[in-house]
Amino acid sequence: MIPTIDIAPLFGGSGPTRAVADAAVLNAAHEIGFMAISGLPGDVLSADRRRAMLAIFALPESKKREMSRRSFVPGNPNVYRGWFPLQEGHPTYKEGIDLGPDLVRVVAHDAEDPLTEPTPLPTEEDLPGWRRTAAEYYRAMESVGAVLMRSLARGLGLAETRFDAAFADGISSLRLIRYPPRDPRTLDPAFRVGDGCMLGAPHVDSGFVTLLAQDGVAGLEVEDRTGRWIGVPPQEGTLVVNFGKLLERWTGGRVKATRHRVIGSGAERFSVPFFYEPAVDTVIAPLGLGDDFAPVTYGDHLWEATTKFIEQKGIAHLRRPRGIRFDQAGPAAEGSDLYSTASRRFSQRPTAR
Repeated sequence: MIPTIDIAPLFGGSGPTRAVADAAVLNAAHEIGFMAISGLPGDVLSADRRRAMLAIFALPESKKREMSRRSFVPGNPNVYRGWFPLQEGHPTYKEGIDLGPDLVRVVAHDAEDPLTEPTPLPTEEDLPGWRRTAAEYYRAMESVGAVLMRSLARGLGLAETRFDAAFADGISSLRLIRYPPRDPRTLDPAFRVGDGCMLGAPHVDSGFVTLLAQDGVAGLEVEDRTGRWIGVPPQEGTLVVNFGKLLERWTGGRVKATRHRVIGSGAERFSVPFFYEPAVDTVIAPLGLGDDFAPVTYGDHLWEATTKFIEQKGIAHLRRPRGIRFDQAGPAAEGSDLYSTASRRFSQRPTAR
């Protein structure tokens, strides 16, 4: 059973109700790695807002091609962000677009790092008001991600601001996804699941916190500790939250990354996940919570993990590992909380160029 937690107290000051919410968040994160959350401020999860963002799927194919990644439309400048089309012959069957932080703020683009590239976006003429709506949603999800990380920090016995520096100027991704209907009778038996079919192959998210808005069509399933698949019914006004493999490592296994999948039942399905992510050069080093591992920069981890997915095919060679740098400014600067453990225990590595 996936718990539903009212996180409204997390947006306020300390007190008994916030402590109860903190305990519930940490328990869900540790026991199953999934939860639904309610109590979000404003109308960020309204059906109208979701419909407005999903209007991008009604654009003509020519407009989608203009936003497509280079691996799908040779000659396009964008490599990591942008549109990805349906991929036939695979268990994962979806189309959509990945939007980066330049949706809401100016991002310094490093020509050698596709993770910092600009996001191709629809024009105001093609989708009036779309950019404003998407930007408002992006900012709201950053706020939710921040309060959840503070809640986890408190629950783990850390300073509540311990993770703040990592996510300053983060490269979080807002993804809009469409799963079209799929007829199980036409598929390879390996893609069939009971009376339905596979739309999203079983996987564990690679990063930190995923905030998922569902559209009312069921299909998301979570694998519990016994190996049983549990459905996560859509609930209007809630987000489904799960945690990634790197956060599991960073917290010494106190937070669980859990396998999940998407099963189709013949209906068109949309989903809006937001991946709350730190800055590219943030160093992830042991926090003293149980596990020991070699520090890694988030960008290096992200690139190695995500370039294995079908929608990022053929781009792994376009970014070299940057390594850990102790001479850079920003949220992962030398002397910060995130660097302290690494600088004491691991030798400096130069940036690969």
